[in-house]
Amino acid sequence: MNPEHQIFDISKFKVSCADCSLAELCLPLGLNIDDLVELENIIKQSRPLQRGDYLFNTGDPFKRLFAVRSGAIKVYKVSEDGNEQILGFYLPGEMLGFDAIEEQRHVCTAVALETSSYCAIPFSRLENLCQQLPGLQHQMFRLMSREISTENKSLLLLGKKNAEDKIATFLISLSTRLNLLGYSATEFKLPMSRQEIGNYLGLTVETVSRIFSRLQKEKLISMENEMNTIMITAELMHNWPHYKEDYLCKQLPENVKVALDLQHKEHSRGLSVRESAEKICNKFPTCLQMGF
Repeated sequence: MNPEHQIFDISKFKVSCADCSLAELCLPLGLNIDDLVELENIIKQSRPLQRGDYLFNTGDPFKRLFAVRSGAIKVYKVSEDGNEQILGFYLPGEMLGFDAIEEQRHVCTAVALETSSYCAIPFSRLENLCQQLPGLQHQMFRLMSREISTENKSLLLLGKKNAEDKIATFLISLSTRLNLLGYSATEFKLPMSRQEIGNYLGLTVETVSRIFSRLQKEKLISMENEMNTIMITAELMHNWPHYKEDYLCKQLPENVKVALDLQHKEHSRGLSVRESAEKICNKFPTCLQMGF
């Protein structure tokens, strides 16, 4: 398989300015060259975080917004009894830090799940620049609105009573976010552990493992545990009602959906995830354009 079509590994993904969420800040409609340069001057790229390094802690003064460039960031709060509650996972091209705007202090903690890089945007300078550039201010409002929308979707996910629904929805949501960045929606490496998935979804690690095993037995997903690589099939998407409303599924041409089904059948015959994907890409060239 060609290198550009290999399994998506979040830790190795470097987001260009045109592909990450900063594109909505750096490239707003009507922003001229001079304004763009002025904006770029306040954005700082910091040293990479290693697994377990903190981006910010609960109670830290609010000074910056952050945009993930590579890797993955986990955001969580610690309850009064000392238990960790994961609030979300941030992938390349996504922004975080909005939680601190109101109280001027962070109300949660952000930690790297793996080697990660990020851009830091000083909020005071960004705020001043937004007053000078209406287009940039509009993009900021859009980003904040998207953050609220994401939180609402998370609440709906956590409100699902069925553990299988929660995990299936989580996997489809993750694949959608990766596909929006131009990478495979069907095969990717999970940066978080099953225990962390369970914590986020309100499930025990035993329940998560049981559901993963059930989904594999039902031929809805395939796993290569040594790489923590997962492959999801079209059946997984079709079996959940929100599939019809999902952005990714609206964008999939019919021949790619057929290819997804065929890929799973080839994998079930004994081919590895990589071998089956390669065979389908040869049969369906369109899949290469979909990040297969």
